[in-house]
Amino acid sequence: MAERIRLLLAVAATLLVIAACNSPLGPSVAVPTPLVVLTHDAFAISDAVMAKFESQHNVDVQILKGGDAGEMVNKAILTKDVPLADVLYGVDNTFLSRALEAGIFEDYASPALPAVPETLRSDTKGAVTPIDYGDVCLNYDKKRFGDNLPAPDSLEDMADGRYKGMLVVENPATSSPGLAFLLSTIGRFTGPGDSTWQSYWAALRDNDVLVVNDWDTAYYTSFSGGAGEGDRPIVVSYATSPVAEVVFADPPVAEAPTGVITDGCFRQVEYAGVLKGTKEPELARAFIDFMLSPDFQSDIPLNMYVFPANNAATIPEVFSDNAAEVTDAITLDPAEIAANREQWVQEWTDVVLR
Repeated sequence: MAERIRLLLAVAATLLVIAACNSPLGPSVAVPTPLVVLTHDAFAISDAVMAKFESQHNVDVQILKGGDAGEMVNKAILTKDVPLADVLYGVDNTFLSRALEAGIFEDYASPALPAVPETLRSDTKGAVTPIDYGDVCLNYDKKRFGDNLPAPDSLEDMADGRYKGMLVVENPATSSPGLAFLLSTIGRFTGPGDSTWQSYWAALRDNDVLVVNDWDTAYYTSFSGGAGEGDRPIVVSYATSPVAEVVFADPPVAEAPTGVITDGCFRQVEYAGVLKGTKEPELARAFIDFMLSPDFQSDIPLNMYVFPANNAATIPEVFSDNAAEVTDAITLDPAEIAANREQWVQEWTDVVLR
């Protein structure tokens, strides 16, 4: 009896080995390597696109969302000795210098960089890679303007009494687009030895500008256009906001209900970089290359509603038809932003929220 039991156990063990060898999950297939990407809360990409990279590299990409761009960068800096991730995506030109000064990135130049315009590459210092860009612009509710009151078309119009009580902006101390709009006014109204941007904001204050903490509140609660439920017909948003209004309209619409004031827009560029201390440097660099690939880049517009950095990317027709074209966006040197950001925000606070 004992001999029979031993024989049965040996046969069972042999069958288990054969099953394991023939199984797609058997020993011939390596377990996917985890790769952690720290990013902001707005990150989105199609599952099929991400799965393609994971399949090619036998990797399990894990997305770690770290709040808005500023909060995410702060987390990366505070944990740089024991990094939370292998790759960081979403640091923009308003926070880039802070990240570079903290030394959180490994230097890496992707072979795909020649497909990216030089204007997007100029501030990278060899440490980060431009992935996308977008323009922070004033948007307006088309139905609120017409023959009796034309739609505004400049930053200066916001201080005009005809538009009193119409503008809602985000606080630059708590909001990325709010900071971008503040920077646009500094770029526009500050000349050599001159600081007139404070006077401009004083005029906006006197014209009853409304300040809220974040973009969601500004766009969906205070703004009257599109999906907004408020009574303010002008808001700080993006040149691509009309695209989303068309894509998500229910019932469908032929034309976006919102317009864009292309004067005084601030260009935000988003970057990705390999974090120092990564245990998977080759996979991290491969992911940077993947983010510049036509597959990933072409998937950006209708997932994150920004423009891809790679000139070879395909732009969906609904995106190109409804996004506003900004030909003269305002930019500031990231080093200048880093050196003055806190002072500018404090001066803004003293003028607007006094």
